[in-house]
Amino acid sequence: MSDDVVKITTPEGKTAELPVKRSVLGPPTFDIKTLHQQTGYFTYDSGFAATAACTSDITFIDGQEGVLLYRGYPIEQLAENSNFMEVSYLLLNGELPTSQEYDDFTSLITRHTMVHEKIRSFMKGFQYDAHPMAMMMSVVGSFAAFYHNDTDVNNPKDRHLAAIRLIAKMPTVAAAVYKNYIGQPIMYPNNSLNFTERLLHMMYGVPAEPYEVNPVAAKALDLLFILHADHEQNASTSTVRLVGSTGANPYASIAGGIASLWGPAHGGANEAVLNMLDEIGDVSQIDKFIAKAKDKDDPFRLMGFGHRVYKNFDPRATIIRKATHDVLDALGIDDPRLELAMKLEDIALKDPYFVERKLYPNVDFYSGIIYKALNIPVQMFTVMFALARTVGWTAQWLEQHETADTRIGRPRQVYRGAKKRDFVARHKR
Repeated sequence: MSDDVVKITTPEGKTAELPVKRSVLGPPTFDIKTLHQQTGYFTYDSGFAATAACTSDITFIDGQEGVLLYRGYPIEQLAENSNFMEVSYLLLNGELPTSQEYDDFTSLITRHTMVHEKIRSFMKGFQYDAHPMAMMMSVVGSFAAFYHNDTDVNNPKDRHLAAIRLIAKMPTVAAAVYKNYIGQPIMYPNNSLNFTERLLHMMYGVPAEPYEVNPVAAKALDLLFILHADHEQNASTSTVRLVGSTGANPYASIAGGIASLWGPAHGGANEAVLNMLDEIGDVSQIDKFIAKAKDKDDPFRLMGFGHRVYKNFDPRATIIRKATHDVLDALGIDDPRLELAMKLEDIALKDPYFVERKLYPNVDFYSGIIYKALNIPVQMFTVMFALARTVGWTAQWLEQHETADTRIGRPRQVYRGAKKRDFVARHKR
């Protein structure tokens, strides 16, 4: 939607007419793609904090009001009434499925859970202590070598098949990464189980004896996956779109998203929460570290509190807070770190310093606690995040290829280097 035109004038007196794009929800946006042509100027926006690089119908965030919508549906309603497979269908297709569409979709996902047998051999080449995210990124990138005959990004059928493969095979890859990390045999998927049950079976089952999936764990993971499925144009999603804009195959694009998510400032936040709890060490030390967190001259920061986007509260945290307490109660967990986390939560929700600054516990704070309660190693936290976010990445990648005005990403720069100069021979320098 383009409703208005705004005129701007440069210091040299050149004028430009910039259309205003109106959003269904959210602030209006200046369309600046002809700015340079009209004025000779570019814009500077470090971190793209105020720049829209695409149009999208998938996810909407209102950070001031604490709103997160998937295709228009509030995250609270989806978390309460839906499941990860239904949310996956919604993100990919734009509407909630009918009963038949849901059955067909879950059946299709189930038929694609296996990975090529040579991928299992490929994984054996990793060092025993290789980081799980390094393995996941490599394996997903290698999919292009195994499924190269049907990765024509201009073919809608190939795009859809790639999306199904990625969503279906990611739990198999994640579980294989975990097994390689702990030195156990890789398990094949059990297609009689649902999505999260199948993942838990592959992670914790062994060939020597039967494994019964804990329904509390399966339900908790399903909820976490819903909450992490998509989050607008964050760093990893933008990476997927940037790679995808070149015409790269979907597996390379998603591998790029995994690489971006691996960064500690992005997907590593829940891992940082557990590291912080280790640093605090004991409930008796909380007051000391709370004082350090309040001291602006002290480098210590409480991890998992506040959010760059949500300036009020993280709606996902409100949902997951109850789930965290339910999981700890149901599993009867007795872990000093989890006791410490619950004490920190209580302080942050009551202490005026945190309340006035809206430094509430965020989704990373609680997700790390749940993963810990489910005995998932800290090094696997971001792998679980990537597994869930694959759905959002894939939906965004599909949308990008269905949008008429998609162009290759090519950010500009403000050059601050040397001016043009002549080369001087080495012996004269």
